[in-house]
Amino acid sequence: MGMGNTPILILREGTKRDKGKDAQFNNITAARAIADAVRSSLGPRGMDKMLVDSMGDVVITNDGVTILKEMDVQHPAAKMLVEVAKTQDAEVGDGTTTSVILAGELLKKATDMIDANVHPTIITAGYRLANDKAQEALKGVAKKVSIKDEKLLKQIAETAMISKQVGGSKALFADLVVEAVKTIADKDEKGNYVADLKNIQTVKKSGANMDESLLVKGLIVDKEPVSPSMPKKVEKAKIALVDAAFEVKKTEIDAKIQITDPSQLSAFIQEEERMLKKMVAKVKEAGATVVFCQKGIDDLAQHFFAKEGIYACRRVKKSDMERLGRSTGASICNKIEEISKEDLGYAELVELKTVQDEEMTFITGCKEPKTVSVLVRGGTNHVADEVERSLVDAWSAVRVSIEDGMLVTGGGSTAMEIAMQLRDYAASVGGREQIAIEAFASAMEIIPTTLAENAGLDPIDINIQMRKAHKEGKASAGLNPFTGKIEDMLKLNVIEPFRIGKQAINSATDAAVMILRIDDVIASRASPMPQTGDGMPSMDDD
Repeated sequence: MGMGNTPILILREGTKRDKGKDAQFNNITAARAIADAVRSSLGPRGMDKMLVDSMGDVVITNDGVTILKEMDVQHPAAKMLVEVAKTQDAEVGDGTTTSVILAGELLKKATDMIDANVHPTIITAGYRLANDKAQEALKGVAKKVSIKDEKLLKQIAETAMISKQVGGSKALFADLVVEAVKTIADKDEKGNYVADLKNIQTVKKSGANMDESLLVKGLIVDKEPVSPSMPKKVEKAKIALVDAAFEVKKTEIDAKIQITDPSQLSAFIQEEERMLKKMVAKVKEAGATVVFCQKGIDDLAQHFFAKEGIYACRRVKKSDMERLGRSTGASICNKIEEISKEDLGYAELVELKTVQDEEMTFITGCKEPKTVSVLVRGGTNHVADEVERSLVDAWSAVRVSIEDGMLVTGGGSTAMEIAMQLRDYAASVGGREQIAIEAFASAMEIIPTTLAENAGLDPIDINIQMRKAHKEGKASAGLNPFTGKIEDMLKLNVIEPFRIGKQAINSATDAAVMILRIDDVIASRASPMPQTGDGMPSMDDD
């Protein structure tokens, strides 16, 4: 208030402002609502969500990041938890639901402490200490895995898929996933294995059982030969990749050709034909029997290719051309006249196949395939989409396991072990931070608690039994949701990548700390667009 009790306005009229505990509680409530939205989808007994967008398109999934991406989230604090899921997906590819639930529980525990007048900076300091200790504990329980441990890698893939729609066929898909990742894995300069998942291509087709999905060590190109008279199958194929058009170029400037004599027209057509014939002859001379062209192929050039018995496809995607180059060893040529024998790639078989009424080219039998294609089948488009999401989660989990060389046990066992170690650590810290560390330990127990709830079990009983097992030194004791008993997850082969836990705890802590440090929310009202004289919004800046 100014002199004479006149209010001084420093913010635009209509701006909403929340301060102190009100701001904190509003933010925490919004973030927890996001965590609660995905909570029921965790674990093998988790449920699916049906998401319908503004256009009426339907997505059915239990994949955390897909659910949150499809939801039209407006609250700024809730958007932070959506970012947690997106970061987890980018870094690991799996464990998105876990990270969001954990962030929501950390905020829930913070609410009780703020009510008890523990300052948010004390809470955030305690959470940071707890995060460091949790990472240390996670490393302590981690076990080693390498690219040669095929059995362990398959078990990691099965664990990633057990809660998905493909869970019933997890053994079949685990073989496919491990084979795909091992094929594309390569060593970096330091001798460590890395796998670029861009080298795995998925082609989705509905109309068949998901068990009919198959792995192709090579590539599936959704193109057919440009002419029906071309061969449908080429064995021991010499492959040319061309980023140039088999067409007569138009001049770059406007040109006008005046033909006054029929013989001139005939000569013009013959010259065009000769140029196209020369292009095809150059490809034939290099020894190519298959041509993949990124640009167009003229009708006349198609005829010449067919006469030479060359299998040719046009308008092939750039990404497919690059994958073909990596798999077959071919170089992409930008000039047709410079194609040589050295530029050609090799594949045992290039074959035209029909999949769900669509013709596709299958390239198989490459010498050292560094790309693979997975033909994903499903009874409906929605099923095929969910199968693809499940496979992406599984091969992401296998990839990070190979790259990190470490794994941990699932079923809530690792979360419980971390919680037990944090409680012991809290006593040694002392001060008010001890309260925050103990709250962090309790928050870690939300993972076994949620698994129990989703399996229709009593979470309190389950937590008591798990604590007892871990007190007895059984670090891999976790919940088997199918029997409702506490069992050794290592013996049950329920294992997951080390990076899932590492990233989930890190990103959940960062999001919780960021939200807790906010004590003032100033939300501006969107300003209306200025109107012109005719009632239309003005597009002028001034």
